[in-house]
Amino acid sequence: MSAAQHMVNNMHRFVLCRAARAPFCGGPCGRQRGFRFYSTSGTLCQKSALKIPTTHLPEMPSCDFRPDEYKGMSKEQMMQIRRQNCNPMTMKITSFKRPVFIHQGHMQWLWDVDGKRYLDLFAGVATVSVGHCHPRVTEAAVKQLKTLWHTTNIYVYPPIHEYCEKLASYLPDPLKVIYLTNSGSEANDLAMLMARLYTGNFDIITFRNSYHGGSPQTMGLTSNTSYKYPIPSGLGCTNTMCPDVFRGIWGGNHCRDSPVQTTRECSCPQGCCMANEHYIGQLKETFATSVPSRIAAFFAEPIQGVGGAVQYPKNYLKEAYTLVRERGGVCIADEVQTGFGRTGSHFWGFQGHDVIPDIVTMAKGIGNGFPMGAVVTTPEIAASMAKAVHFNTFGGNPVACAVASSVLDTITTEGTQQNSLEVGTYLMTEMAKLRDMYEIVGDVRGKGLQIGVEMVKDKTSRDPLPADAVNEIFEDIKDMGVLIGKGGLYGQTFRIKPPMCITMEDADFFLAVFNKALHNYMERS
Repeated sequence: MSAAQHMVNNMHRFVLCRAARAPFCGGPCGRQRGFRFYSTSGTLCQKSALKIPTTHLPEMPSCDFRPDEYKGMSKEQMMQIRRQNCNPMTMKITSFKRPVFIHQGHMQWLWDVDGKRYLDLFAGVATVSVGHCHPRVTEAAVKQLKTLWHTTNIYVYPPIHEYCEKLASYLPDPLKVIYLTNSGSEANDLAMLMARLYTGNFDIITFRNSYHGGSPQTMGLTSNTSYKYPIPSGLGCTNTMCPDVFRGIWGGNHCRDSPVQTTRECSCPQGCCMANEHYIGQLKETFATSVPSRIAAFFAEPIQGVGGAVQYPKNYLKEAYTLVRERGGVCIADEVQTGFGRTGSHFWGFQGHDVIPDIVTMAKGIGNGFPMGAVVTTPEIAASMAKAVHFNTFGGNPVACAVASSVLDTITTEGTQQNSLEVGTYLMTEMAKLRDMYEIVGDVRGKGLQIGVEMVKDKTSRDPLPADAVNEIFEDIKDMGVLIGKGGLYGQTFRIKPPMCITMEDADFFLAVFNKALHNYMERS
């Protein structure tokens, strides 16, 4: 077989029809896997998957749900209000040159005001965990809204106690005391306060390329200039080198806990990771040069979210936790994006690192899009908050607790975590074939449905693909009916973090769309 024919075969192998039925999580939108393709004129073509021309468009999987007809204000009126009355940051962060005007959602699908359907692979920034307007969760919200909208924890009401008991059962001992908040930034802000009160120390260490929130305090934890305002903020926060085995100084081809490894050369003997040793050495250097001998805390996401699904060497967090505790600090796991089964192999991302933190923060998927967050810690650390009065008007309100409780039930009864593992692993292994085909796809990484695809100028330099090129591919994917996200220090990484109800057929559709978008870009270039 010639090299050219081998590449053609590789290009189309991943869209082969598979006989096995996907895990059923998408309600009436699920169906048997397999592909039909349309020409650009819309004519149906019944062709072998090995011979599909790249001018043909993959057919979107069917969905029985029918959205309501949109009868609201015009797009022009929305954009005028967006410019004049919404804060200016709203326009700055608007995705796409041609924005998507979202009207309705159901499970893994979104519809715009014109009735066009999109496969949502970004889930409102990794927030919709079990599906848009999931019937079980919606029913729980409506039931609670008819009973009691709001009261605070100065009174004793069932939903908050039922939820706290249930959430605590998902965490290992001694993580059994829960503070409920309204967002991830608020949860991380509270965790910073707890750590400082409990230890009596002040300095906190985080990774470069991290994101832990945008409040005045958490802005110090966040290590990305795009989120930094030119004011004093986050005093006592120090960033250490991120142990990124793809873009970092050191890395190899068996460093991380992922179905897909980097393509970097590695000469480490079995059971040894020199990259990990070097990165731990950098953390020790930070201890020696940048912070006092006693610190308050070490913050880390099990897998970086906004940073682009960056993963660390397998034993890094375990060794880092030991070093932090030797210096009087507590270890904080930011599970805002990785929690609630998203990584597939475990319910919490930290479990994949074989560690138990002292404090865990969470938000996003906790409420499937309902504003909510939480801090879970030990009784000893929680007791430090009794030094003054801490009160949160909306934290743990009845509707939030009812929604979050239903989310936990849904994840358990519908096998959402297992689906995340199976579909996510399939997506990554198939995208790794695209990485091997296209010079601009530098890395595919992640666990479960926490996935990053890093785009580069070339695999040798690993320099980020320029923003205009990334945006071109990003826009093309959207125009073909799929919504994904972007992240990374330079905005060079595509983020794939869908509702965890997506099916194998949805995955195949995205793979075909992504391949076509890459092919289109290479042809234009």
